[in-house]
Amino acid sequence: MNAQKRFEIFSRLKDNNPNPTTELNYQNPFELLIAVILSAQATDVSVNKATDKLYPIANTPKAIYQLGEKGLKQYIRTIGLFNTKAANIIKTCKILRDEYASEVPQQQEQLEALPGVGRKTANVVRNTAFGHPTIAVDTHIFRVSNRTKIAPGKNVVEVEKKLMKFVPKEFLQDAHHWLILLGRYTCIARKPRCGSCVIEDLCEFKDKTE
Repeated sequence: MNAQKRFEIFSRLKDNNPNPTTELNYQNPFELLIAVILSAQATDVSVNKATDKLYPIANTPKAIYQLGEKGLKQYIRTIGLFNTKAANIIKTCKILRDEYASEVPQQQEQLEALPGVGRKTANVVRNTAFGHPTIAVDTHIFRVSNRTKIAPGKNVVEVEKKLMKFVPKEFLQDAHHWLILLGRYTCIARKPRCGSCVIEDLCEFKDKTE
């Protein structure tokens, strides 16, 4: 795919959705961090249902840490892998409280050092909470990037590096959200809804009857 076609793709995505953002509910970087940790192998809808009950009770590192694992589990037990996530969140809250004055760090390395935070989670937080032009490649973005040929790659790191290289700079800040929403609602896994896609004529997906 050439640069001109990529530019047109992201121009259309911007025109279609000028101000994209995450579908996770949050009010500050810490709430977003916890929501993204919880969202691994879970839907944003299920996470929002849990955090809508949790955050009015506890939405700071100190407050969630004081809940303890057992207390936290009462709010997140409807989410997949809640036992592991509860343990990681409590550990992360302690680190944030003790080492970062209860603030969420912005550096990639510092974020990835937190329990339960990997490359993807760190990229989401840096992009959405702090405005860094990063792209977090999840299953949706991986599929869209390969299917459309915007940035094909064999693994998420390869796709991420290609996206960071190929997405025009003026679209880089919001590219993550445009691509994830495209994959979530239009370019879905089993049968892509090509007929309703704003970039259908620019897409290089060969088998549109899939």
